Amino acid sequence: MDLQFLRPLFEGGGPVASVYLDTTRQTHDADKQIELWWRAARRSLVEQGADEETLAALDEAVGGAPHLPGPQGEALFAAEGRLLEAHTLARPPRTDSAVLLPVPSTLQLAIDRDHQLPYVVVAVDRTGADVDAYPAAAHEPSFQRSFSGSTLHVTRVRGGAEAHASYHRRTVNLWSENAAQAAADVRAAIEEVGAQVVLVAGDPKAVGLLREHLDDRSLPGTVVYVEGGRADDTALAALRDSVEDAVSAASDASHRAALDELEGRLAGGLALQGLPAVKEALAQGRVETLFLAADRSADPQLYSTRTNPLDLATDPAALGDDPTAFQAPAGELLIRAAALSGAEFTEILPPARYEDGVAALLRFG
Repeated sequence: MDLQFLRPLFEGGGPVASVYLDTTRQTHDADKQIELWWRAARRSLVEQGADEETLAALDEAVGGAPHLPGPQGEALFAAEGRLLEAHTLARPPRTDSAVLLPVPSTLQLAIDRDHQLPYVVVAVDRTGADVDAYPAAAHEPSFQRSFSGSTLHVTRVRGGAEAHASYHRRTVNLWSENAAQAAADVRAAIEEVGAQVVLVAGDPKAVGLLREHLDDRSLPGTVVYVEGGRADDTALAALRDSVEDAVSAASDASHRAALDELEGRLAGGLALQGLPAVKEALAQGRVETLFLAADRSADPQLYSTRTNPLDLATDPAALGDDPTAFQAPAGELLIRAAALSGAEFTEILPPARYEDGVAALLRFG
């Protein structure tokens, strides 16, 4: 996953207040619970030394996205009396947290974003298709195309009279024409968001025709056929459920493939594991992809500076006399160094285990 979306957060100074809250609204008292969680988080930030102006900026932002159904969370970042960024999480955070650190605490946000794929949803029938394209981590489509072609003779008649032959041919031609238009819309949607997976549902006959026009093998993303369609509310509800499951499965498959690549490159000397080796490679700008396990409870504190964020050390003396030196958890500084050096990121999913929960693919040996 590309970490460039994090760069703006690292461009300012510190300290930064980072807040992660579960903002799911599936119970009648959810808003009250969110308020109570925030009060506790606010008290914790006060105890850590957060200024009142920064807390006031967070007061205005807390609450998530009430219009979105299902489980969700939010990540908020504020410093020097202003809100830096607010992100809606696809899943609630592992634990609610509020920390004041010299750098923003972005690891949980990176992990959440790492599980979001750009994808296209296609609901097709014999008259056309609804095509929606979602960028990674987006809750609303950035591309929508709803096409309903000519409905003349779209239902084939029964009987075998010779007089009906041209009627049947006209029906099949219309179905094919509609599928061709739908396929063109799908290709445009894939290009719009760089989709990694295309989810197709609907009338079996129409799906078959669309498949002929798409030619799965030539598409840049994986095509998955799911339940549901656009016929009515029941079909749409089934489509939403199957899309969520399919995107999750595609994300897991992508992570497994990345870990398989890591194993192969470790064997060939083109990857590293363990905190000492990886932090040295980051300092040299050699890391192509940083791998981290989500559980960072055993992380040590490391030192870095604002003038050279790629330098990470266990002893501040190793950083010279730089007055901007500071201390922060290792995982947060690794993510910062990866983002600022152009490296990508992938979570290490259980049961895979690597030394210190850290590994990296290298740009060169």
